[in-house]
Amino acid sequence: MPRSARPALLLAGLLAAAGIAHFVAPRRFDATVPKALPGSPRAWTQASGAAELVLAAGLANPATRQASARATALFFVAVFPANVKMAYDWRNRPTAAKSLAYARLPLQVPLILWARKAARTGQ
Repeated sequence: MPRSARPALLLAGLLAAAGIAHFVAPRRFDATVPKALPGSPRAWTQASGAAELVLAAGLANPATRQASARATALFFVAVFPANVKMAYDWRNRPTAAKSLAYARLPLQVPLILWARKAARTGQ
């Protein structure tokens, strides 16, 4: 594998694992869906899991890597409200759980930067 493809392929692996998790253990994702969204939380969980799988496939394919990486950065921005909801909902949990929820918030920044780096590697 060319070194330049490495960030995109690693990100594809992360997205594929997350996408699969949305279908294997959906309840934990359902709980993070903001109530303001129309429809059922499960539908949003499945839609975001499917989106992650599609983005992963796009990142793995050199011909679609650049566009998929840009879409991945936008996806990470779009799911940020779910992370905010999780942090708010977990504010009264034990310190370890609360810390995990709060740590997810700034984690979006490196994920977005990672996707941007993958976009620059292109084909």
